[in-house]
Amino acid sequence: MELLEQTIAKIERLNKEKMAEAQDRLDSLTKPPGSLGKLEEIAIKLAGMKGEVFTKVDQKVHIVMAGDHGVVEEGVSTCPSDVTTQMVYNFLNGGAAINVLARQVGAKVKVVDIGVANEIEADKIISRKVKAGTDNMIYGPAMSQAEAISSIEVGIEVVQDLIADGANLIGTGEMGIGNTTPSSAIIATVTDLSLEQLVGRGTGIDDQKLAKKKEIIAQALELNQPDSEDGIDILAKVGGLEIGGLAGVMLGAAANKTPVMVDGLISAAAAVIAYKLEPKVSNYLIPSHRSVEPGHIRMHEILGLEPMLEMDIRLGEGTGAVLGMELVEAATRIISQMATLEEAGVAANK
Repeated sequence: MELLEQTIAKIERLNKEKMAEAQDRLDSLTKPPGSLGKLEEIAIKLAGMKGEVFTKVDQKVHIVMAGDHGVVEEGVSTCPSDVTTQMVYNFLNGGAAINVLARQVGAKVKVVDIGVANEIEADKIISRKVKAGTDNMIYGPAMSQAEAISSIEVGIEVVQDLIADGANLIGTGEMGIGNTTPSSAIIATVTDLSLEQLVGRGTGIDDQKLAKKKEIIAQALELNQPDSEDGIDILAKVGGLEIGGLAGVMLGAAANKTPVMVDGLISAAAAVIAYKLEPKVSNYLIPSHRSVEPGHIRMHEILGLEPMLEMDIRLGEGTGAVLGMELVEAATRIISQMATLEEAGVAANK
């Protein structure tokens, strides 16, 4: 708990003075003011994070947190839990979609075993297992409060080490069969929307399994009664270890003034947990895309953020986050490399 408290205490507000300077710089460039839309908004936000008008995001690292879920026993997914282990090995061998996209944008992929049910035997894995999967949340809390805190602190430690090694843009991704179920439970806890409005098909479940999934979430919420204002209580009662790990990544990066790409539903659920612990964390988050999962939109509203892309992505792994990295780097290049009206000898409109 000490590391978590220290990390939260370090998270600062955005530097408004540098954001104003960045705005002035962008308005002086050879383009109509605001004509590059979200690219300009990102450049301004980065200036506020780093306290510098000209920032770099040339050392991209994407973190995939992996963990299993006891609730999969209830048939909420089309896949068995063993697929989590199989996909972790696929990530480590460079064969997954996230690996392909990360290579395209020049990002390193780091895979963390924070809660996989099976042992992962591979040199490349970052082994920080809190426990071998969560407990089935329809019979009690998914984990203890101590385990929830441990998962968050694992994320903090992992991202701190990566930033110390030079990382200046962090991606968030996950692997955990069944994890749209706890993510939907988290959203349901912090909103007044019904499960009919929030719960999606995850890996592509049919109508029967979707109805079952909603029923399971309702049972878990009724039994556990998570406190909607307490991030640790929500995480412990209806969350996931990889969700806690990603929340820790976001908090740790924010404490180090480093931007974080938020992926889809699961990463956004982690962002909500982090936000409940320290609202200023949202200043350091950049949402990549709007997922087809219905609850995803609601979480962006809670965080006060608007995604860059809408591409019907629902794979997970952080695929949207990595795609978004290219746009964030584009924003840094626009503000630093584009000529001003004065430099180019272009007359500004009066």
